[in-house]
Amino acid sequence: RTAKGQNIVNFLQLSPEEKVSSVLQSEDFEIYKYFIMVTKNGIIKKVEVGQFNNVRRSGLIAIKLKEGDILSWVKPSTGKDDIILATIKGQAIRFKEKGVRSMGRSAGGVRGIRLKIEDKVVGVDLIPYGKISKDEQLLVVTNNGYGKRTSLNAYKVQGRGGSGIKTAKVTKK
Repeated sequence: RTAKGQNIVNFLQLSPEEKVSSVLQSEDFEIYKYFIMVTKNGIIKKVEVGQFNNVRRSGLIAIKLKEGDILSWVKPSTGKDDIILATIKGQAIRFKEKGVRSMGRSAGGVRGIRLKIEDKVVGVDLIPYGKISKDEQLLVVTNNGYGKRTSLNAYKVQGRGGSGIKTAKVTKK
């Protein structure tokens, strides 16, 4: 209980430039069919859970990244969810998961959101089965602690790869 613990690099064979960005609990995978992976540059990929059944100690390649991109989120999905991506410049897009085809582990993915110059994805979430009650909201919190709640119904379902809608006005404040 009071032990310091061990560094994750003692358990996994990671190269110096690799870092752990997401941890998933495996006992919940019976209800999920896919992993949704999203990079900071707005690339999204859907991979069947079964492709990760036999993980070696050295790991498996999960996504092919372009130079300068980072895999930041991995979320389990049912295959019938809606996906919301939010960017640092205040844009957000909601689209159906069916708009992203299932790919092999070594594939690079497809565009989830069209980003402007110096923009990047800072948040990802799934709406189970795309069903929203009138009370459900999206909370956006800025670096300086400002927050904004918006009804999820305000985010219409679009096609994957668009630039989304303005979700927050980002200023120096």
